[in-house]
Amino acid sequence: MYRFLLTPRWIAATAVGVAAIVVCLLLGTWQLGRFESRVDTHRNTGAAAAAQASAAVPLTEVLTTDRPQVGTDTVGRAVTVTGSYDTAHQLLVPGRTLDGRQGHYVLTPLRTADGRAAAVVRGWAPGEPGTGAAVPAAPSGEVTVEGRLQAPENSGSGGAVAGGLPAGQLGTISPATLINVLPYPVYDGWIAADRVPGPLTAVPTVEPQGGNGLTLRAFQNLGYTLEWFVFAGFVVFMWFRLVRREAEAAQDRALGLDPVA
Repeated sequence: MYRFLLTPRWIAATAVGVAAIVVCLLLGTWQLGRFESRVDTHRNTGAAAAAQASAAVPLTEVLTTDRPQVGTDTVGRAVTVTGSYDTAHQLLVPGRTLDGRQGHYVLTPLRTADGRAAAVVRGWAPGEPGTGAAVPAAPSGEVTVEGRLQAPENSGSGGAVAGGLPAGQLGTISPATLINVLPYPVYDGWIAADRVPGPLTAVPTVEPQGGNGLTLRAFQNLGYTLEWFVFAGFVVFMWFRLVRREAEAAQDRALGLDPVA
């Protein structure tokens, strides 16, 4: 009764059905992976928020040789770093908004004993660089700075400027941009100092681009996962239904009956 499945028409139809099922399962699995990735990001961000309230640890314990880059689980981590401020290479980062006001960051490299420097944002000042209150001088000699580790900025970060700024200003805080203006290597990311001199204001922790991961887009990924799996199930259901219908028609023909339309 099921010999019709070996005909070219049904072999081709079955092959198309199997291909459709495989595609649906692959797309569903991919969307599920995207959802799980966003959940992991949310979990790591939550861990970072908890770590932010914990005691500060040396920067070298967070950014290690095995893991030299800032991740979602280390953004906002309270760290300490010891070194000397390089005031000759101090930079102003314009276009930064705080409490609805335009201003700029004051970034002073802090050179450490290993020859590298940490990009320390000593605070935020209102107005455009070169206007308003003068930027307070950085402390001389060896100092220990405590602050919160921030992720490197990119072209999509709030306030970031691609280029075209005068000397002494920086549009984006990242190792890729700092390497062009500093004569020594730098740690990944930057540090927002907790204790800042007046009239500067402490810079709050900047959430990584893309949020904490568990957003509406994450649940859209989960919805798409269910849709693709349902599509795969629908293909299986339709294949069995058509096979059953064809088998019943073949049985009717064998009995000399007209197949039911």
